[in-house]
Amino acid sequence: MKKANPWALIPFVVFLILFIGSGIITGDFYTFPVIVAITISAGVALAMNRKESLTKKVDIFCKGAGNPNVMLMVVIFVLAGAFSEVAKGMGAVESTVNLTLSLIPQNLLVVGLFVIACFISLSMGTSVGTIVALAPIGVGISEQTDFSMALVMGAIVGGSMFGDNLSFISDTTITAVRTQGAEMKDKFKVNFWIVLPAAIVTCIILGFLTLGESGQVEHLSYSWIKIIPYILVIVFALIGINVFLVLVLGIVLAGAVGLLDGSYHFLSLILQIGDGMAGMYEIAFLAILIAGMVEVIKFNGGIDFLLQLATRRIKSKRGAEFSIAGLVSLTDLSTANNTISILITGPLAKNIADKYGIEPKKSASILDLFSSSIQGLLPYGAQFLAAATVAGISPISIIPYCIYPILVGICGVIAILIGYPKAKQN
Repeated sequence: MKKANPWALIPFVVFLILFIGSGIITGDFYTFPVIVAITISAGVALAMNRKESLTKKVDIFCKGAGNPNVMLMVVIFVLAGAFSEVAKGMGAVESTVNLTLSLIPQNLLVVGLFVIACFISLSMGTSVGTIVALAPIGVGISEQTDFSMALVMGAIVGGSMFGDNLSFISDTTITAVRTQGAEMKDKFKVNFWIVLPAAIVTCIILGFLTLGESGQVEHLSYSWIKIIPYILVIVFALIGINVFLVLVLGIVLAGAVGLLDGSYHFLSLILQIGDGMAGMYEIAFLAILIAGMVEVIKFNGGIDFLLQLATRRIKSKRGAEFSIAGLVSLTDLSTANNTISILITGPLAKNIADKYGIEPKKSASILDLFSSSIQGLLPYGAQFLAAATVAGISPISIIPYCIYPILVGICGVIAILIGYPKAKQN
């Protein structure tokens, strides 16, 4: 075993300084490209440990970057991006939103927006994409009624984090599952029963906050057939069909609907698939670079040091679960990106989970759940910035109304305290 070495963690420190430092200086945490920050940090990792040759360290980096789990994750990212973009391009998002709005009672519009955001994010696998789609509708509803703009945006941001944490094609879910070696449907079931009470209570609270108020939504057109690809992808994934096949079927179904209704011709469909894949290139390369950097840090003794630090006060499985929750939460506070926080802490969480007998589906659930909870409360996160920009309000004003992310964190803590889910007995 490599000797624990705190100095091996310098690349992590460099990354945080570049990312947080640029955010503080510019006031925008997305000014400095995260992929550049990770590349520089990986270069620092390779420059360390002069006792080993650069050739050997590059080999170690490539071994980590080319890990089968990482490669599988990258392919899933690309397919998920293609499905999401093809479905969006043929009008699936618009139809889903319009259908739900037409079914919602006029005195429950804000509750309805939360529910719509939950379903759209579950279908699209992206919280920011959900916010971009729904925020203009939320602005219109707020302007036509007495509903607070911050309240409406808070409901949309909260709902967007529901799917971000549960969707089979969300990059955070894919990352959590692959880093822990869990099955997607198993992790979904664990997570769903933890966050369902949070979603229900959020609906009740939003209903109470908007009691006595109502608005008017004009008649909206929608097409059931455009919503079918979303529904089928969720159903196929839940019954346990291989995720590759699920995503390929989703692309084919969404593409077929688009061709039939004239949204696409063959070439434009191919271009849309390409655009969707290209939209995932950054997160794919981030996964590769972070995995390579972590492997070098591990070789230099940094992961052993972190493992000792994170587990020295742990005396039980429950303590280990809280340790994983704390690690991913702190990392998300630092990076303002829940996918990156899971990519960074995933290998360490896997070590802790193996040592204390935590099932992969539970450790994956903890990583995804707590990173999403924190992400849904960060005024400097992409979700808040997107909502605030469309609404023309301060991101900080939205925080008090982000009820769902707060309740998710509380439900996550309760799940750990009561030992849910119970481990299967051999």
